Amino acid sequence: MSRQLVLDLPLRTALGREDFLVTPSNAAAVAMIDSYPDWPHHGVVLVGDGGSGKSHLLEVWRQASGARLITAAQLSSEPPDKLLESGALAIDNAPGDTLDERALFHLLNLTRQTGGHVLIASTADPAQWMVQLPDLASRLKALAVARLDPPDDALLRGVLVKHFADRQIAVEEPVISYLMLRMPRSLDAARAIVAELDSLALAEKAAVTRALAARVLQHMTEPGLFPDEG
Repeated sequence: MSRQLVLDLPLRTALGREDFLVTPSNAAAVAMIDSYPDWPHHGVVLVGDGGSGKSHLLEVWRQASGARLITAAQLSSEPPDKLLESGALAIDNAPGDTLDERALFHLLNLTRQTGGHVLIASTADPAQWMVQLPDLASRLKALAVARLDPPDDALLRGVLVKHFADRQIAVEEPVISYLMLRMPRSLDAARAIVAELDSLALAEKAAVTRALAARVLQHMTEPGLFPDEG
């Protein structure tokens, strides 16, 4: 079957609060974000695996608080008062490979002193960061932790439907059910599967069917099934 060249165009993904799917696996974390600004100690650590929705919730909170968004690697790029200029700061990918512990310590101190707020996203609980600075370890221990648990069926199904909708792909329910029974249980996998289905369907000018879904799932375990086109 002939295939057409597919242009890799950016997607316009919905990142508003109303677009975040709430199920028992993430309800507690969402409730913590929604309780802003009534946070204990003016800071929260959002913990979850890759693709669990951390970046989405960071953006939801950023929009609500007017926070600036940086990565943990950028903590030492500017003085704490500059980073916290708006009164709120969102930090992604913590602790990172080389956490500047003193920079984070001073930032958390300034946050408490000025009544600001900090939301930190990480794949690990702060107790597992192997922090060497005792004062920083104490500050992190005082922060509330909001955990995004592994996706339940309702969330996984909803995320599949949402990713298809973001790409404006009409998919029948049997395709969703087929994927649910056979795909890895992660939101990253859901994103990758939908992206691959979209790319293959466009290349072959085909509808997204169970047969196409079966090929994509096989492709995830057998790289090279779909050879690159020159």
